[in-house]
Amino acid sequence: MFQVPSDFTPDFSKAGGLIAAVAQDAATGEVLMLAWMNLEAWEATLATGEAHYWSRSRQKLWHKGESSGNVQVVKAIRLDCDSDAVVLEIEQVGGSACHTGRRSCFYRRIVPGVREVSVCSPQVFDPEEVYKK
Repeated sequence: MFQVPSDFTPDFSKAGGLIAAVAQDAATGEVLMLAWMNLEAWEATLATGEAHYWSRSRQKLWHKGESSGNVQVVKAIRLDCDSDAVVLEIEQVGGSACHTGRRSCFYRRIVPGVREVSVCSPQVFDPEEVYKK
């Protein structure tokens, strides 16, 4: 799917084989989530055109949306200057990137001078229904 030159490969040697991966809505620029990638997740993302990450809690490759159906179609990839972080410009299928059912994992917001935390990202689905076991 993605053909990348050799000088566009992340450096997985710096943080125990992981790099930070930010998922950003390609159309709006909204930051939806932060996850981690290892080489296997990077290669799966390039091969399929859909975001794959390394689940630190489950210690396994994770295809985003495998349980919820809310996959991330990768439109472009940005590599930082140190080659140890990427931004995935994505189309969020299903409208939700967060396992809480919200559009963005960054759904809580506070501003200087205001002591209250506000919710700034809508709930798209009920996680109790989607992740039934």
